[in-house]
Amino acid sequence: MGAASGRGALVAALLGAALGSVRAEPSLHTLSEVLFCQPDTPTRGLSVAFDSEQLFSFDFPKSQWLPQLPDAPSWPAGIEQPDELNFDTSLCLDLLHVLNQIASGQMPEAAGIPVADIFLQQPLQLGYPNTLVCMVGNVFPPAITISWQRDGIPITEGITHLTYTPVDDLGFMLFSYLEVTPRSGDIYSCIVTRERDNTSVVAYWVPQNPIPSDVLAMAVCGAVTALGILLALLGLGLLLSARRRSNWGK
Repeated sequence: MGAASGRGALVAALLGAALGSVRAEPSLHTLSEVLFCQPDTPTRGLSVAFDSEQLFSFDFPKSQWLPQLPDAPSWPAGIEQPDELNFDTSLCLDLLHVLNQIASGQMPEAAGIPVADIFLQQPLQLGYPNTLVCMVGNVFPPAITISWQRDGIPITEGITHLTYTPVDDLGFMLFSYLEVTPRSGDIYSCIVTRERDNTSVVAYWVPQNPIPSDVLAMAVCGAVTALGILLALLGLGLLLSARRRSNWGK
C-alpha cells in the first residue's frame, strides 16, 4: 500500500501543478509512468512524462531518481523509493521470461525503424557556441545507440544523452545533445544504430550561412525603393493615357 499510495500522491501533485492553467480541458494532457524490461541494453527503464515531456527517470545502476528538466525539483522524498521499485522490476523480468518461453518462434518481433532529425537549440551564428539536438523517434524496442561525427570523424566530447522517453504510440523517443561551434563548410551527422540487427540511420546537418541583418535590411530597402519607383512610373503612365483619351474625346 505504501508504494501505491505514494504513487497516487505523486500523480495528484504533478497533475495539480501541470494542469493549473488548463483546468477547462484536462483531458488534452497525459501524465504517464512507464516501466519496461527487455533482453537488450538497457535491461530496465522507468520514467515519468507529461505530454511526452520527460519529467523524471530512474537510474537503476545508481538507484536514484533523476530530474530531466532544467532547474526541476528533486524527486519527492518517501515516494517510490528504490526498495519499493524492486517488486515491480522483479515482476517485469519474471513476466518477460515467461512470455519469451511462450512466444519464442511463434510471433514476429516488433521493431520500429528509427527516424532521426537534427536541429540547433539556438539561432545560428557562425563561429559562436551552440548545441545540436538529435531527436530520434519511432524507437522500439528501446535499444539504440547514438553517435556523432563531424566531417566523417567521430566525436567523443561534448555529448549528452538523455534517457528514453515514452510516447503515446507505445514507442519511445531519445534525445542526444552535442556542443558545437558551427563554421561554414562543416558537416555534422547523427548516427542511430539498432543493437539487435546493427542497422543504422544517419541524419545530416550543414550550417547555412545566415544573411547578416544589415545586408538583409539593405536588400529589403532596395526592393521597396524599386517597387516604389515601378508604381510611380505605372501611375504616371496611366495618367498620361487618361489625358490622351480625354483629348481624343474633345
